[in-house]
Amino acid sequence: MEQALQDKYAPETRCFGCGPSNPKGLHIKSFPEGDGLVCRFTPEEHHEGFPGFLNGGIIGTLFDCHMNWTAAYFLMQRDNLPSPAPTVTAEFSVQLLKPTPSRQELLIRARVVEAQGRRVKVEGELVASGEVTARASGTFVAVKEGHPAWGRW
Repeated sequence: MEQALQDKYAPETRCFGCGPSNPKGLHIKSFPEGDGLVCRFTPEEHHEGFPGFLNGGIIGTLFDCHMNWTAAYFLMQRDNLPSPAPTVTAEFSVQLLKPTPSRQELLIRARVVEAQGRRVKVEGELVASGEVTARASGTFVAVKEGHPAWGRW
Protein backbone atom coordinates (compact mmCIF):
# COMPACT_ATOMS: atom_id res chain seq x y z
CA MET A 1 0.00 0.00 0.00
CA GLU A 2 1.25 3.45 -0.82
CA GLN A 3 2.01 5.97 1.92
CA ALA A 4 -0.81 8.20 3.19
CA LEU A 5 -0.56 11.83 2.07
CA GLN A 6 -0.35 12.96 5.70
CA ASP A 7 2.60 10.67 6.41
CA LYS A 8 4.38 11.55 3.18
CA TYR A 9 3.94 15.32 3.17
CA ALA A 10 3.13 16.35 6.76
CA PRO A 11 4.64 13.92 9.28
CA GLU A 12 5.16 16.67 11.88
CA THR A 13 1.68 18.21 11.60
CA ARG A 14 -0.27 18.34 14.87
CA CYS A 15 -3.81 18.85 13.53
CA PHE A 16 -6.35 17.00 15.71
CA GLY A 17 -7.96 15.32 12.72
CA CYS A 18 -5.08 14.56 10.38
CA GLY A 19 -1.82 15.30 12.16
CA PRO A 20 0.47 12.27 12.40
CA SER A 21 2.37 13.81 15.33
CA ASN A 22 -0.67 14.58 17.52
CA PRO A 23 -0.72 11.83 20.17
CA LYS A 24 -4.42 12.42 20.91
CA GLY A 25 -5.58 13.04 17.33
CA LEU A 26 -7.71 10.99 14.96
CA HIS A 27 -4.76 10.30 12.61
CA ILE A 28 -6.83 10.05 9.43
CA LYS A 29 -5.02 8.72 6.39
CA SER A 30 -5.94 9.96 2.91
CA PHE A 31 -5.05 8.14 -0.30
CA PRO A 32 -5.57 9.05 -3.97
CA GLU A 33 -8.19 6.89 -5.65
CA GLY A 34 -9.96 7.54 -8.93
CA ASP A 35 -10.87 11.22 -9.26
CA GLY A 36 -10.48 12.01 -5.55
CA LEU A 37 -9.20 10.78 -2.21
CA VAL A 38 -10.39 8.04 0.12
CA CYS A 39 -9.92 7.57 3.84
CA ARG A 40 -10.69 4.51 5.93
CA PHE A 41 -11.24 5.22 9.61
CA THR A 42 -12.29 2.96 12.47
CA PRO A 43 -13.78 4.96 15.36
CA GLU A 44 -13.35 3.88 18.93
CA GLU A 45 -15.74 4.00 21.88
CA HIS A 46 -14.46 7.41 23.01
CA HIS A 47 -15.52 8.86 19.62
CA GLU A 48 -19.17 8.04 20.26
CA GLY A 49 -22.04 10.49 20.78
CA PHE A 50 -24.20 7.71 22.19
CA PRO A 51 -23.50 3.97 22.58
CA GLY A 52 -22.57 2.36 19.30
CA PHE A 53 -22.75 5.53 17.18
CA LEU A 54 -20.25 8.17 16.12
CA ASN A 55 -20.38 11.73 17.50
CA GLY A 56 -21.42 14.34 14.92
CA GLY A 57 -18.45 16.56 15.75
CA ILE A 58 -16.07 13.73 14.95
CA ILE A 59 -17.88 13.26 11.62
CA GLY A 60 -17.38 16.97 10.92
CA THR A 61 -13.68 16.71 11.73
CA LEU A 62 -13.25 13.69 9.46
CA PHE A 63 -14.84 15.59 6.58
CA ASP A 64 -13.01 18.86 7.29
CA CYS A 65 -9.56 17.28 7.28
CA HIS A 66 -10.12 14.77 4.47
CA MET A 67 -11.73 17.33 2.16
CA ASN A 68 -8.96 19.83 2.99
CA TRP A 69 -6.39 17.25 1.88
CA THR A 70 -8.45 16.60 -1.25
CA ALA A 71 -8.23 20.29 -2.17
CA ALA A 72 -4.53 20.51 -1.31
CA TYR A 73 -3.67 17.42 -3.35
CA PHE A 74 -5.75 18.67 -6.30
CA LEU A 75 -3.88 22.00 -6.30
CA MET A 76 -0.54 20.18 -6.08
CA GLN A 77 -1.39 18.17 -9.18
CA ARG A 78 -3.02 21.01 -11.11
CA ASP A 79 -0.19 23.48 -10.45
CA ASN A 80 2.63 20.91 -10.64
CA LEU A 81 3.82 21.66 -7.08
CA PRO A 82 6.37 19.51 -5.23
CA SER A 83 3.99 19.11 -2.26
CA PRO A 84 0.34 19.83 -1.44
CA ALA A 85 -0.64 23.49 -1.28
CA PRO A 86 -1.24 24.70 2.30
CA THR A 87 -5.02 25.05 2.40
CA VAL A 88 -7.55 26.16 4.99
CA THR A 89 -11.28 25.71 5.30
CA ALA A 90 -13.29 28.74 4.17
CA GLU A 91 -16.63 27.03 4.85
CA PHE A 92 -18.13 23.58 5.00
CA SER A 93 -21.43 21.97 5.82
CA VAL A 94 -22.38 18.46 6.83
CA GLN A 95 -25.65 16.61 6.32
CA LEU A 96 -26.09 13.84 8.88
CA LEU A 97 -28.42 11.47 7.03
CA LYS A 98 -28.62 8.68 9.61
CA PRO A 99 -26.71 7.58 12.71
CA THR A 100 -23.21 6.38 11.81
CA PRO A 101 -22.15 3.19 13.60
CA SER A 102 -18.88 3.25 15.48
CA ARG A 103 -16.27 0.54 16.07
CA GLN A 104 -16.28 -0.54 12.42
CA GLU A 105 -14.32 0.66 9.43
CA LEU A 106 -15.84 3.71 7.77
CA LEU A 107 -15.07 4.97 4.27
CA ILE A 108 -14.83 8.68 3.53
CA ARG A 109 -14.70 9.69 -0.14
CA ALA A 110 -14.04 13.21 -1.40
CA ARG A 111 -13.61 14.82 -4.79
CA VAL A 112 -13.15 18.27 -6.24
CA VAL A 113 -16.26 19.60 -7.99
CA GLU A 114 -15.02 23.10 -8.89
CA ALA A 115 -11.79 25.09 -8.75
CA GLN A 116 -11.06 28.74 -9.47
CA GLY A 117 -7.60 30.03 -8.69
CA ARG A 118 -6.79 29.27 -5.05
CA ARG A 119 -10.41 28.33 -4.15
CA VAL A 120 -11.48 24.70 -4.41
CA LYS A 121 -14.96 23.26 -3.81
CA VAL A 122 -15.05 19.68 -2.56
CA GLU A 123 -17.86 17.21 -1.90
CA GLY A 124 -17.62 14.16 0.33
CA GLU A 125 -19.58 11.23 1.65
CA LEU A 126 -19.25 8.93 4.65
CA VAL A 127 -20.11 5.27 4.11
CA ALA A 128 -20.78 2.67 6.83
CA SER A 129 -21.57 -0.93 5.88
CA GLY A 130 -22.24 0.13 2.29
CA GLU A 131 -24.70 2.92 3.22
CA VAL A 132 -24.07 6.65 2.94
CA THR A 133 -24.68 8.05 6.43
CA ALA A 134 -23.44 11.62 5.90
CA ARG A 135 -22.52 14.03 3.11
CA ALA A 136 -20.47 17.21 3.16
CA SER A 137 -19.43 20.05 0.91
CA GLY A 138 -16.98 22.84 1.44
CA THR A 139 -14.70 25.49 0.04
CA PHE A 140 -10.98 25.35 0.75
CA VAL A 141 -8.46 28.06 -0.04
CA ALA A 142 -4.71 27.84 -0.62
CA VAL A 143 -3.07 30.35 1.72
CA LYS A 144 -0.30 32.74 0.84
CA GLU A 145 3.03 33.15 2.58
CA GLY A 146 2.55 35.01 5.86
CA HIS A 147 -0.72 33.25 6.74
CA PRO A 148 -0.55 31.28 10.05
CA ALA A 149 -1.21 28.02 8.15
CA TRP A 150 1.62 28.64 5.66
CA GLY A 151 4.16 25.83 5.88
CA ARG A 152 2.02 23.53 8.01
CA TRP A 153 2.83 20.76 5.52
